[in-house]
Amino acid sequence: MISIKNLSHDFEIGKRGNKTIIPVLRDVTFEVGKGEIVTIVGRSGSGKSTLLNLVSGFIRPKDGEIIIDGVEASAMNESKFADFRIEKLGFIFQSFQLIPSMTAYQNIELPLILKGINENERKNRTNEMLKMVGLSDYQDHYPGELSGGQQQRVSIARALVVNPPIILADEPTGSLDSETEEDLLEFIIKLNEDFGITFLIITHDERVARIGHRTIELRDGRVLEEAFA
Repeated sequence: MISIKNLSHDFEIGKRGNKTIIPVLRDVTFEVGKGEIVTIVGRSGSGKSTLLNLVSGFIRPKDGEIIIDGVEASAMNESKFADFRIEKLGFIFQSFQLIPSMTAYQNIELPLILKGINENERKNRTNEMLKMVGLSDYQDHYPGELSGGQQQRVSIARALVVNPPIILADEPTGSLDSETEEDLLEFIIKLNEDFGITFLIITHDERVARIGHRTIELRDGRVLEEAFA
């Protein structure tokens, strides 16, 4: 589902004539198969978040290819990738990224509005997602009225509502306590087993890494090793 080939990236800081090049990723190559959970681990500064932003299309690589579901995503312009992103990718963030002025229902419904789905179908799919994540009784609650675990479940429901084949997660348990983290990890495993959703998860947490079918370690912007669960 995801193929990374010889991916390299760096950042430039400073003004013209006085620029400094900071290498971030160097010749990274790996694949994520359909229905796999792959976790990416590494120290702070190893390039994990940059890698996820590249796969997400939020930044463009300096070199290499990113192929998602058979399409060379790294060759798309920003507009085309935006359309591609909403069809193929769901996102789970450490800080949830919910809109505080919207209810749980409205946060989940939003991607469907952006996709142009009609009102009746939006209602059915949003209610289905609320039921799936066990939050039907909280649909009118605002993010500030929900616990961290409940907010993350709203975030997951929002990621799933457009039926993406791939979910990208950036430290999905980083804002959760250990008990809530365990519940969330069990839920991710269930989604993977029941629906065959492919997960690429960035984490520094060993408990999160252990749910992966494979774990890839980045060190100094390079793939150090792969470990199978």
